[in-house]
Amino acid sequence: MESAARSHNGKMGSGRAFWLKQLHQWHWISSALCLVGMLLFAITGFTLNHAGQIEAQTTTVHRSAQLPAPLLKAVAGDVERKGVALPAAVADWIAGALDVDVAGRAGDWSSDEIYIAMPRPGGDAWVSIDRETGKVEAERSSRGVIAYLNDLHKGRHAGPAWGWFIDVFALACVIFSVTGLLLLKMHAAQRGATWPLVVFGLVLPLVLALIFIH
Repeated sequence: MESAARSHNGKMGSGRAFWLKQLHQWHWISSALCLVGMLLFAITGFTLNHAGQIEAQTTTVHRSAQLPAPLLKAVAGDVERKGVALPAAVADWIAGALDVDVAGRAGDWSSDEIYIAMPRPGGDAWVSIDRETGKVEAERSSRGVIAYLNDLHKGRHAGPAWGWFIDVFALACVIFSVTGLLLLKMHAAQRGATWPLVVFGLVLPLVLALIFIH
């Protein structure tokens, strides 16, 4: 019976060692993947929470040019269209004359103007073309690095690639948190404060939300 008990305890010990090894491995891999992202989102969480106290200095660059007559024919008229890109020749000319890339960007064609909005993290940009005179105006504004990082935190105007990054980062954070919780469970017997701290971390935001958020 003693040998059977030792064998049973040995199997339990080897099983525990296996899961500890797996959890540690997944925990450190996910923590490595999350490290920079968690720092970024933690810092920008603070800056977003104090956005009213952090002054943003907006810089604006405005440029204008005259569309050549041959290219004006490509955009002239009064037919209204939504979400239509400029002809390639017109887009190439704007890129060279105003240093603005509008190739493939959807524009709103009204009877007298073509307007292309180009919002981006931490700033804004737009191009307008007068369909009668051919006058082209472009403006680009920036609210600074902090505004840029804040918009990345929110995924605002950051594009699909950044959206995919946020999804993968969120999944890695879930793995990091769950493996951390399981590691806490496996070491809880030697660390008496484990579960009180976990419960406190759960109860504190809940109490704050119930009392102070209306």
